[in-house]
This record gives sequence, C-alpha cells and structure tokens, in this order.
Amino acid sequence: MNDTGYNKQKYLGSKGLIAFIGLMNAFIPLSTDLYLPALPTMSSYFVSSSAITNLTLSVFFLFYAVGILIWGPLSDKYGRKPILIVGAIIYIISSVSCALSTNVYFLILARAMQGVGAGGITSVSVAIIKDCFSGKRRESMLAITQSISGLAPMIAPILGAWILKFSNWRGVFWSLAVVSIINLILTILYKETLKEEERYTGTLIGSMGRLIIVSKNKSFFIPTVIFSLNALPFMGYLALSSYIYVDYFHLNEQVYSYFFAVNALVSILGPVIYVRYLTNISKKIFPMACFGLALLSGVLVMSIGTLSPIAFVLSFMIMSLTCTAIRPFSTNILFEQQKGDTGSASSVINTLFTVLGSIGMAIASMPWSNIVVGLGILITIFSLAPLIGWYAFMKSNIPCIGIKDMDYKLGKDYVD
Repeated sequence: MNDTGYNKQKYLGSKGLIAFIGLMNAFIPLSTDLYLPALPTMSSYFVSSSAITNLTLSVFFLFYAVGILIWGPLSDKYGRKPILIVGAIIYIISSVSCALSTNVYFLILARAMQGVGAGGITSVSVAIIKDCFSGKRRESMLAITQSISGLAPMIAPILGAWILKFSNWRGVFWSLAVVSIINLILTILYKETLKEEERYTGTLIGSMGRLIIVSKNKSFFIPTVIFSLNALPFMGYLALSSYIYVDYFHLNEQVYSYFFAVNALVSILGPVIYVRYLTNISKKIFPMACFGLALLSGVLVMSIGTLSPIAFVLSFMIMSLTCTAIRPFSTNILFEQQKGDTGSASSVINTLFTVLGSIGMAIASMPWSNIVVGLGILITIFSLAPLIGWYAFMKSNIPCIGIKDMDYKLGKDYVD
C-alpha cells in the first residue's frame, strides 16, 4: 500500500475514505435509476414522446463517456482533488438546472452536463484506489467499494418512487443535487492521494495523448476489452428488466421492484464472495470459470427463464454473480499492467464499459419476438466471446503481470 492517501486522511480517516469512494462509484446508478419511475410523468408534463424523454438517459451516458475520457488524464496532471471539485460543481449546477427545467430539450442539455460532471467523479474515484492500495489489499478495497456502490441500483428505483409520493419529478433532481453537495463537502475534506513526483509534467494536450499511449499497451488494452464485454448483457438486462417482469410476466410495479432488488443483492455479494473465498484460485482459470458460468446462465435464461419470473431471476442470477465477482479481480489485474497514467487507464476502463454497455442496451431493446430469449441470446454470445478471448490471450505471447509466468520488461511507451 502506498504511503500517500490512505494513512494520511486527517479528516476522512480510513473508513471515511472508503465510504467516500463508494459514494462516488454510486453516482451513475443514482443518476439514472433514481428517476426511472418518473419518466412517464415527465413525458406527460413536457408533452413529449417517450423516445424524446428517454434521450435524458442516452444523452447522459454519451456525455458521461466523454467526461471520463477528459477528466482521467487531467487528474494525472493536476491531481485528483481539483478534478473532483470541478466535477462536483458541474454536477450540482446541472442537477439544479434539471430540477428547474421547463422545456424537455433544456432538460436534455442539463443532463448532458450532468454526465460530464459525473464522468469526473467516477473516473477519479477508481484512480484513488490505485493511488492508495496495491495487491490483495487493492482487490479487497475494490470489492468493498463496488459492493457499497452496488446498493445504489437496488434502492434507487424504490427511493425514487418514495420521493414521487412527496414531490414531483423535480424532487428527484433536487435530491441528486443534495447528494452531490455532500460529495463536494467530502471532496474538500479529502487529502490529495497523487504524489507530486507521480504526476504527468507534460503539456495539457500531451496529457490527453496519454489515452493513446495507454491504449497501445496490449497487456492492458486487450484484457480491458475482454472484461468489458460482460457489460453488454448486464446493461441489456437493466434496459429490459421492467418490460420482462411487468409486460412479459404481468407483475405489478411493486413486485417488479422486489425481483429487481433480489438481483441487485446478488450483485452486491459477488465482489465479497470473490475476496473472501476465491482470491487464491488460479488467475488464469478464474476468468474462464466466470465466463463459463455466465454462458450457462444465458442458456438457462433462453430455456427455463421463459417459464416464470422466479425461473428467470434464478437463471439470470448466475450471470449477475459472476459478472460482479470478476470486477475487483479484473480491475486490479488491469492496473497491474499499466505503471503510471492511472487516471488515463481508469478512463479507458470506464469508457469501454460504458460504451459497450450502451450498445448492449440498444441490442436488448431490439424488437425480439421473445424478449427473454433475446436477452438469453445476448448473454450467451457475450459470455462465449470473452471466454474465447481470454483463452486466446492466455495462449498469446503478450505479457500479463500477475498471471503469466514469463520474464519480460515493459516498453518505454508503457511507463512514460
């Protein structure tokens, strides 16, 4: 573990730092799932089609992806804290703008800026873990923070529905502004974790160019793509979940929220199970086992998942468990491949996951004759692809720190 950051958080302390990172990782599910119950009401208020109103979701994700690409490299040059402060301020202003919107297109614009602010918060949160921890300790911290942030998608729709009982859709965005104000206060209390000697000293344009340098590192980029493929079926499920439970299985919205919460609970347990029981398993075999179980989940969803909502959730639960269990493992391994440029590496990881996840949502939303079978096909294909990809990567001559037993030296471009 590095000397900077974790042990020297005068105001936050060790537990406060972990909670702070967990809150920052929760910004995306809070920014999206919290106001899902309000979408029909918003369409009625703005007299807009559901397609136009839903742009508040897709535009948010698009600018979030742009944001993390920009903020990550800048945090390597200027430090984590300034980027967090700017990101939080942008998020607060845009959340207030969302709450005050009287026009759907102004709301879409405000959501775009909200995505930019969220990108700064999320990309830096992952980089802070790399600053402060290493080895198994880093895996444990990744598991803890990912489990904390996993609570957000479980409680956000329920909390959003509760807010709507006492307020209208504007209350949701006022709530997001309050969350971001709390995050800004914690940011002010947070002590910088990136050492001066580890910062990028080149030009501003040069700092953005680090994204290209990082992406040229095959030891980092290829496994990043492989691990990110899981985002397609996972995000596809989020896009289809309400239609599957409400329209396909004819459950009411309240019962749907229970099934959604059960799956979210399983997602929270994934990282915990890995750190507690699976860290000593072969690092070559563990990803193949996860991808293989996810493949089984896809086959089960296509076959017995169509029979009942219980059969569906039990079938998909395997995918949720393996997809989240592999995250602390994969993030730690990816950081091991890239010495330096942590912010840029974090940006690449988050951007790939976001972009591929958005593609997964689009594919899942296609007019399948049977949406459950369609989701099962998506799970099957994008579990088989990373399984084959990981096997081929392990057989290749490309080095991989911490997994392949071979001697090698990273090239200059990888560590500059």
